[in-house]
Amino acid sequence: MAGFRGPKHKLSRRFGVDIFGTGGRSLERRMGTPPGGQPRGGRRRKPSEYALQLEEKQKAKAIYGVREGQFRRYYEQAAHRPGVTGENLLQTLERRLDNVVYRLSWGRTRPMARQLVSHGHIRVNGQRVTIPSFLVRPGEVITLSATAAEMPTVQEELGAHRPLPRWLARDDGSARVLALPTREDVDLPIDESRIIAFYSR
Repeated sequence: MAGFRGPKHKLSRRFGVDIFGTGGRSLERRMGTPPGGQPRGGRRRKPSEYALQLEEKQKAKAIYGVREGQFRRYYEQAAHRPGVTGENLLQTLERRLDNVVYRLSWGRTRPMARQLVSHGHIRVNGQRVTIPSFLVRPGEVITLSATAAEMPTVQEELGAHRPLPRWLARDDGSARVLALPTREDVDLPIDESRIIAFYSR
């Protein structure tokens, strides 16, 4: 799903979630009708448990913009860490630098945040990082380049005062990672238990 170039509203309608965070009236009109044209809640064949698990995995991949190979590696790493595998997986996804830039309201969407990282506008502990999948750690300082800070889209997002996760702190063009994110910090409609069930088959 990284670098997805297809119809964004079509993908969001497929999962019933605003995948890219773009919003708008056009998306609102489509969200009530899934692929096939029948309104949600109408008579449709009940999906199998496997189909539900697959859809949940695909939805999480789409939201975070992660390809299958990398997503599977995240799962394998989560499974070998202490704690609940599903929560470990979500924690890893949240720690991605492109997601952190989005959470800091420096990017309106995760794709926009990914672009800021790829174009060299983000520094971690003073070092320029251009890898969107870079995983941040508690105590690290993340800064936005002066050029990016002057971008109208960045200023507009900062002016929107989007809620900041409690594991991050922001001050003008810099931010600090206060702690590792927990399950309570992930405000997304993702059922991680189905993802784990999919890979555990």
